[in-house]
Amino acid sequence: MGKSKVLVVGGTGYIGRKIVKASLAEGHETYVLQRPEIGLDIEKLQTLLWFKRQGARLLEGSFNDPKSLVDAVKQVDVVICTMSGVHFRSHNLLLQLKLVDAIKEAGNVKRFLPSEFGMDPALMGHALEPGRVTFDEKMVVRKAIEEANIPFTYVIANCFGGYFAGNLSQLERLTPPKDKVFLYGDGNVKVVYMDEDDIAAYTIKAIDDPRTLNKTLYIRPPDNILTQSELIQKWETLSRKKLQKISISADDFLASMKGLDLAGQVGVGHFYHIFYEGCLTNFEIGEGGEEASKLYPQVEYTRMEEYLKIYV
Repeated sequence: MGKSKVLVVGGTGYIGRKIVKASLAEGHETYVLQRPEIGLDIEKLQTLLWFKRQGARLLEGSFNDPKSLVDAVKQVDVVICTMSGVHFRSHNLLLQLKLVDAIKEAGNVKRFLPSEFGMDPALMGHALEPGRVTFDEKMVVRKAIEEANIPFTYVIANCFGGYFAGNLSQLERLTPPKDKVFLYGDGNVKVVYMDEDDIAAYTIKAIDDPRTLNKTLYIRPPDNILTQSELIQKWETLSRKKLQKISISADDFLASMKGLDLAGQVGVGHFYHIFYEGCLTNFEIGEGGEEASKLYPQVEYTRMEEYLKIYV
């Protein structure tokens, strides 16, 4: 069988760019949806044109024009959506329902990967307000996919290194702190930290794999299952600097939500589930799931000591 033709929706975004590059690198005929809504956003246009120079094809389509979405979908075998679901950028998860309708109408798609790439929403029914909206909306999209009998793979990528590793898991910054670091509780809850290029590589490996059909793919390679304390220790070894550790209790951390804007409250809630509750690692992968590094041992994933070197 030949490699599937892939359409990436949200290809100019943070993880979308990585998915497009990985798809091209694996030799897939790769398409990126070009939405007229980008208007005068020159950076998005430049990204699209860069993809075109690398061999990707641009397909015009708008969520305000159902026919254009159907026409785009009809040209490919696999659709990967990477639209943002984080409140400090843009939160567009339910727009995917229009994409689900287009895929259903087109009737030719062999696999749909909706915008997930974080925690498993199926395990987050207890999530705190207001951050639970992310998981609730992802479950709405899942329900629509499954009711439409669209073949799917859900990708659970856990913590993006750019948002959780380079900053030693500190809120409101993206680079390592210089003097002191806040520990969530005792800092010993297991977390999964990932290089974004590796997330993309595993995702593309899965699209033609029958083992991941109608399943959840958990990207949870063993060497990247670390506690926050272990991550900090790796940074201290690399930087040759000791940081002052300040522990924050769960109650104090949740209390910090008061007075924050919506995006801040969502962030605190999500961090609570990850670093106090251990929601990324406190379960076994069941029959409906597969673990990416076991399926694709040929992917040489980046360990966090290597990932952190760029910050030194």
